[in-house]
Amino acid sequence: MQNATQNTPNGYRKDAKGRLVPVESIKEIDLTRDALVVEIVQKALAVNKMLADFKSGVFADIQAFIELSAERYGAKIGGAKGNTTLATFDGHYMIKRAVSDTLTFDEGLQAAKALIDECVHEWTEGARSEIRTLISDAFNVDKEGKISTGRILSLRRLEIQDEKWQRAMNALSDSVRVQCSKSYIRVYERIGDTDQYQPIPLDMAGV
Repeated sequence: MQNATQNTPNGYRKDAKGRLVPVESIKEIDLTRDALVVEIVQKALAVNKMLADFKSGVFADIQAFIELSAERYGAKIGGAKGNTTLATFDGHYMIKRAVSDTLTFDEGLQAAKALIDECVHEWTEGARSEIRTLISDAFNVDKEGKISTGRILSLRRLEIQDEKWQRAMNALSDSVRVQCSKSYIRVYERIGDTDQYQPIPLDMAGV
């Protein structure tokens, strides 16, 4: 943690606006509050580092086990991608490694949208109203001006054999890009003798 008194003359403290204030003019309750906050933040930083070390260590251990298991078949596993579930022999504990990709679209989405618009225009009289609504909703933006990748990709599930529509769906698929990936570790404990599992909380809100 950065020292708040670094580069501050002896006998002074910097306030929230960066101004130098003589320590003797600061109220005792303000100094006590400052000390409490610093103490708690230092503990939080220590816990944060411990969790970061735990996460990286667990990911490394799981990947090492996966590679060890693959060696039985003479296979080599490349990278740490993919969801994996590991459980104890008695099934009492379970660990899940989950990888979540955030998807986005490149400029190919505009080509797909143009083809889809042509299809809708050609089908105006014959197209079912719910299909037109589904297509329209898919390209609507949210309050932040972003489109929903889930709604757009759901268009690929429509069973439409029209050649132009199929070209639009190919353009849609080709335009998908992985913007970023996030990996998670979730640890579970079996509830008694049931088939249900409850997570072991690793965040402050769940403890």
